[in-house]
Amino acid sequence: MRIFDPHIHMTSRTTDDYQAMYASGVRALVEPSFWLGQPRTSPASFFDYFDALLGWEPFRAAQYGIAHHCTLALNPKEANDPRCTPVLEELPRYLVKDGVVAVGEIGYDSMTPAEDVALATQLQLAAEYALPAMVHTPHRDKLAGLRRTIDVVAESNLDPEHVLLDHLNETTVKDAADSGSWLGFSIYPDTKMDEGRMVSVLRSHGTDRVLVNSAADWGKSDPLKTRKVGDAMLAAGFSEDDVDKVLWRNPVAFYGLSGRLQLDVPAPEALHEGNSILRGGE
Repeated sequence: MRIFDPHIHMTSRTTDDYQAMYASGVRALVEPSFWLGQPRTSPASFFDYFDALLGWEPFRAAQYGIAHHCTLALNPKEANDPRCTPVLEELPRYLVKDGVVAVGEIGYDSMTPAEDVALATQLQLAAEYALPAMVHTPHRDKLAGLRRTIDVVAESNLDPEHVLLDHLNETTVKDAADSGSWLGFSIYPDTKMDEGRMVSVLRSHGTDRVLVNSAADWGKSDPLKTRKVGDAMLAAGFSEDDVDKVLWRNPVAFYGLSGRLQLDVPAPEALHEGNSILRGGE
């Protein structure tokens, strides 16, 4: 089983996770920029983070045979902080980088006017730089937030077919599918979807334009959830081709819209900017 995790925050994970992911079939991933938990106090902290997603994390992933890509953006939560919004002015210089395969995570957290501005601005940047957009639907008032997101996308210059609406569930899948966008589902313990619910959605909706991710981060999460979905699909009677479509071909097709996917992992370098993943040894 080959797996492309289209949404996982490896900055928050250990090298043991990379090893376990490779063993379970993960060969590629996308790491969206997100809120780190501790509020940032200046745009400079974003830029250091973006540089890590473009440098250190691809280096670290390559040590374990996994192709690493990223999406960059001002995230919805921090779009409400005036100390962070200047990131929008500097974002274009990062969107031309080879490893960037979408603008994201963008979208809504609390559905504020500041989030409206950040979402519309970054959808426009995605259109200008010929990149797809990876959109975070809110954890609260999810259906209202999804519908508001769909309206903003419709008003933008970005085709819905270049938009991934993520963190969907049973209450939002129909509206999201009707919008013409791609559909993202996070399989995450306790607070989002689980394997059984995901299989039920696939039975009722089908496998077209569906991406399944672990969204693993610093919270209670599991970077092997994609594999567990694949196993659950097979146990429920889906074919190996169905699993390959959902866990590999669909994310490749969506992020391939960027023209920047590099799925062949190069031989890993020993050092990145003079540093290795080894601590205390040669």
